Amino acid sequence: MQLGVRVPTHTPSSRPTAPELKATPVKHVAPTPPRLVALIRVDPWYSVITLGIDALYATFAVLLAHWWIPGTLEQERNIALYSWIFVPVVIVVLASRGLYRQRLGQGFLDEFEPVETSIAVSALATMTIILMLVPPFTTGAAVVPYIRPSELVLKIWVCAAILIPAVRLLRSALNRLLRRKFHVGVPALIVGSGPVAHQLISRMREVPDYGLWPAGVLDDMRPNDAEMFDVPYLGTTGNLESAMAATRAEELVIAPSSASDEQLARTAHLAQNLGMRVRVVPRLMDAVGANTWIEHLGGVPLMVLNRIDPKGWQFALKHAFDRTAALVGLILISPVFVMLALAVKFSSPGPIFFSQERIGRDGKVFGCLKFRSMRQPDPASASFELQAGAAPGGVEGDDRRTWIGKIMRKTSLDELPQLLNVLRGDMSMVGPRPERPEFVELFEMHVRRYGERHRVKAGITGWAQVHGLRGQTSIADRAEWDNYYIENWSLLLDFKILVLTVLAVLRPTED
Repeated sequence: MQLGVRVPTHTPSSRPTAPELKATPVKHVAPTPPRLVALIRVDPWYSVITLGIDALYATFAVLLAHWWIPGTLEQERNIALYSWIFVPVVIVVLASRGLYRQRLGQGFLDEFEPVETSIAVSALATMTIILMLVPPFTTGAAVVPYIRPSELVLKIWVCAAILIPAVRLLRSALNRLLRRKFHVGVPALIVGSGPVAHQLISRMREVPDYGLWPAGVLDDMRPNDAEMFDVPYLGTTGNLESAMAATRAEELVIAPSSASDEQLARTAHLAQNLGMRVRVVPRLMDAVGANTWIEHLGGVPLMVLNRIDPKGWQFALKHAFDRTAALVGLILISPVFVMLALAVKFSSPGPIFFSQERIGRDGKVFGCLKFRSMRQPDPASASFELQAGAAPGGVEGDDRRTWIGKIMRKTSLDELPQLLNVLRGDMSMVGPRPERPEFVELFEMHVRRYGERHRVKAGITGWAQVHGLRGQTSIADRAEWDNYYIENWSLLLDFKILVLTVLAVLRPTED
């Protein structure tokens, strides 16, 4: 059985040489959105519009703070006047954090922490400026000021901390709507062929939140399996300018290619001169995380890889937080826990809990707990056969779910007993979902990097699950998302996944 994502393979002898290549006529180009939408989505208009909205709502925050303290403008004109310094300061701080750049897949939760810290820093800077410019107050015979700078700036901070993130949330929701419902995306050209190029095209189409649409492929050797890309082959890297004109592409993504490094560098520079944004897939892409940074040795750039130690103090802190959260969670949901246990007990004969062997960190086998959601199996029923490339899960074989089992499956309430697994140390709140031993052995043989998921404890929820990879979905895609989580782990990422899990639970699944 062949598992995982199917990727094209090439043999040098079966390819034509570069001079023989002919580009496929472009039959389909990336959809052209309305003009207003096109302005909103593309730099620099995206940055200008976002900056303008932030400035507007920072102004509202200052006005609201003045209204909050009646008489500020009449009684303390100096303080009221200098409080407007907050508006340009917060724009400068937000810009210094890179919050006016378009980033792939960046949503509201990614922006929330840097936006809030930027607002706090701006409020502190405003306070400092006011204290330096406004003459000090004296007590005794002098009149006590009607309003102190700290009180006004504190209220500006509170108002801005609510208004600015709120409008960014609305903007993020609008972007999500346009990309998911109306398929608004920036046309992109992909340089390269083979597994990585195929993976890029698949992700652009499967996750419209990235805002990219594959418009065509360029490579110095035409791939034999060009048809599986379902995008036109537009010729060699030398055809970049004509390909850009034909597809109206605004982005160039350079993947591993048959072209030389020198030719790829020339292509990147030409694309930049043509006004395209260029992104490059690093050769060691499996080892490059979000916290990787660039240093220079003379004129040679060096990529410094961030080290993740699943057995270090950071993960020890994570596991301490996991157990605390699991204990608090069990106490808070104890009434629901007891009601579900009674419903399972009286729904059909059998135990309340269902324990199944799963593989955890370092290949350790443990019993993963769930509320039993099915009746006992019929010995005469047909056995379940796993689909090629998919993970087990959901309803396997005959549908034996009880009435309460269907409700629990749709709302994921059947997994609440896994909080006990977290308390015992078998699992974490967030991590790769554990799999059964027999499937782990199979997947490790056929799915690239699958075994690397077991570097960390299994989780109740995970990065793959909040991206829709639940039930009988691609196991290769799961491995990709899970390894991304491990390479880029942080407590902030765990928090983001927990929030996304709550949102996912509010959108019940079919099984």
